[in-house]
Amino acid sequence: MDVLIMAGQLLLGLSILVILHELGHFLAARAFGIKVEKFYLFFDAWGFKLFSFKKGGVEYGVGWLPLGGYVKIAGMIDESMDKEQLAQPIQDWEFRAKPAWQRLIVMLGGIIVNIIVGIVIFWFITFKYGESFVLNDSLKHGILPGEVGKEIGLKAGDRLLAINGKRVKYFDEILSPTIFLSTDATITVSRDNKTLNIKIPNNVIDMLGKYGKNEFVSYRLKSSIDSVLPEKGAQFAGLKKGDEIIKINHKTALYNDQAMVILKANKGKKVDFEVLRENKPLNLKVQIDTAGTIGIAFSSKELKSEVINYNFFESFSIGVNKAWTSFTSNAKGISKMISGDASARNISSPIGIAKVYGSTFSWYKFWSLTGLISIALAFMNLLPIPALDGGHVVFLLLEIIKGKPVSDKVLEKAQIVGFVILMALMVFSFGNDILKIFGL
Repeated sequence: MDVLIMAGQLLLGLSILVILHELGHFLAARAFGIKVEKFYLFFDAWGFKLFSFKKGGVEYGVGWLPLGGYVKIAGMIDESMDKEQLAQPIQDWEFRAKPAWQRLIVMLGGIIVNIIVGIVIFWFITFKYGESFVLNDSLKHGILPGEVGKEIGLKAGDRLLAINGKRVKYFDEILSPTIFLSTDATITVSRDNKTLNIKIPNNVIDMLGKYGKNEFVSYRLKSSIDSVLPEKGAQFAGLKKGDEIIKINHKTALYNDQAMVILKANKGKKVDFEVLRENKPLNLKVQIDTAGTIGIAFSSKELKSEVINYNFFESFSIGVNKAWTSFTSNAKGISKMISGDASARNISSPIGIAKVYGSTFSWYKFWSLTGLISIALAFMNLLPIPALDGGHVVFLLLEIIKGKPVSDKVLEKAQIVGFVILMALMVFSFGNDILKIFGL
């Protein structure tokens, strides 16, 4: 069921974005009187399709290969490689008959729509939900670093003071992608009454890819029980909501990280728990399962959040800013891969994207991720790779500068090269995500 929920969200999100992207090309082409022959969600590779119908001279359909979609524009050298049509005399309603500036707008149509869609999504979810931030001052017990946080030098109980010299007001600031993608970022913390500056290494993206994005840093909480799951060791032993754990197996477990370490070290054992219930000490025997858990969740009620609500017009500027930040983050990520500061293994396929959507559904998370993917699609399609929109844009700009078009033979060869590059990237990304599933 979890896999179906992830796959369902992925298909829904990508289907919306692909249709809107191709609609951008479609509308731009029709606006300049260019004939569009096909409009497909997914690819009808080797002529196979789930269904199709014709209207207004256009064949609309859904292919069987869910790796994108396309519009077939008459008189354009594209992935269809329709040489027979290109060998015919040029018609007024063909792509190749139009001036370069019109063809440029047609090729940018999908990218522009993806950017607009991203902005609109961020705009409306900001207007509906506002923005919620955990106040840094409410982290009474400091932060809790994961594997990545530990590797860069953070310790449990550190108090966040500043990032790049700027005072931290909200804990969420340390989780911003701009921190991971910047160069020479520094976190200032207080530890044992000393102020320390900890540099975030340039290869932190690779570390996050290895351990997971949740392994950077979170909150350190008191071992106060917020909820007890049924049919687990905690319930069978009599632990209740509100109990404060003091010791486990005679070792101090005042904080959630201390408790988790002891539980993991005693998998499958029955151990002594010392807790406070209504300020009275209580000793219980609790069975730990083979995964090192007992079925409890720790309370985060001591954390305080600030919710900022915006009116309709204020939300628009926030939406634009989020879209721009997402776009530049993609650019910085690619730049780090090119410079060698980040591994190409950070490239994800639809498998990796589905895992980000997750096995639970909420409209807020769905639209937030879909907005991010829309901006990512805009950026990726702008890359100057033949067969992508960006590749066509490069050739059109060359035509505008030189005053004459690039030859059809060059465009055909470039299209083949671009197709091979895209297939190689697709195989690499799928293989990469499959290996990650097996911990490789």
